[in-house]
Amino acid sequence: MGLFNLFSKRPKNLTPYEAIGGEKSVKQIANRFYDIMESDPMAAELLAIHPQPLGRIRHVFFLYLTMWLGGPNTFEEKFGHPRLRARHLPFSVTPKLKNQWMYCMRKAMLSTVRDLALAERLLASLNDLAEHMINRPDR
Repeated sequence: MGLFNLFSKRPKNLTPYEAIGGEKSVKQIANRFYDIMESDPMAAELLAIHPQPLGRIRHVFFLYLTMWLGGPNTFEEKFGHPRLRARHLPFSVTPKLKNQWMYCMRKAMLSTVRDLALAERLLASLNDLAEHMINRPDR
């Protein structure tokens, strides 16, 4: 089921990207996500596996979220099909790291998206996606 099928209550012809406020809001989510990862001890292990500095990955994540939410497709134009699972296979993605990722995303999403019901639907879909990225058990 595609992301857009999750939004049967959204106004006609409005993508999730548009519903949350477009580029400005997506950029806030992406930046807030990495701000939390950098500052919150709950995400220390997640931060440790990311290349430093985080400037480039912040931008790539913003482009991916933009595309995922139904905005401009700049991510795919620059980097090709996301193939997220394949792109994450070189990294050890454990259930614990997935939970840290979702912790950061939940805080970022809920501090940015005003429509709580929409934020929760997006988070549920992102949780499913993050679950799919797990490729190793916790140690």
